[in-house]
Amino acid sequence: MLESALRAQLVSTYAEMIRRGLNQGTAGNCSVRCSGTDTFLVTPSGMPLEAMTPQAMVLMNLSGRVLGEGKPSSEWRFHRDILEVRSEVNAVVHTHSVSATALACLRQGIPAFHYMVAVAGGHDIRCAPYALFGTQDLSTAALKALENRKACLLANHGLIALGSDLPQALGLAQEVETLAQQYLAARQIGEPATLSEAEMQQVFEQFHDYGYKENS
Repeated sequence: MLESALRAQLVSTYAEMIRRGLNQGTAGNCSVRCSGTDTFLVTPSGMPLEAMTPQAMVLMNLSGRVLGEGKPSSEWRFHRDILEVRSEVNAVVHTHSVSATALACLRQGIPAFHYMVAVAGGHDIRCAPYALFGTQDLSTAALKALENRKACLLANHGLIALGSDLPQALGLAQEVETLAQQYLAARQIGEPATLSEAEMQQVFEQFHDYGYKENS
């Protein structure tokens, strides 16, 4: 996809995040890799949706340098680091969605209470330790929580979801938010039963046979 098309898709993805209630105001951010290069586009810092244009998206390289104009999201470091170390990932979505953030504020991840937890790539969805927003410490913590995973929570902060493209990353962010909402609802009644690793492995096998392909 051409850079111009990726710029437009990044704006529309951010708008869809707000439309779905995954973000409010200027919260959250997203990024996309520019195919065949060491560059990526990321949403700008503190810009409301109504001011966003394709031209306002910020182009950076994997060395962390802005190419051209604009101030990138304060969270550009974890976008850059994820895209640098995860070659299969081409898009990163970060939200402050209500239920996932509520769990993150408890510094708790999402266990295998429901088989759909497997869409994030593992037997659970981890919560990264707290680190100040916009710092390298936060990026390092996120990378650790994302090992062998496609999504994680960030303590006292929000969630990160990864994808091969922006629609896939956005879809996963929505799925994790739904799982967080279901998990919190179940906990109001009691402690949810969790699936064993063996049972979750059966889920992965069923996804493969069914053609699910982990949120594809």
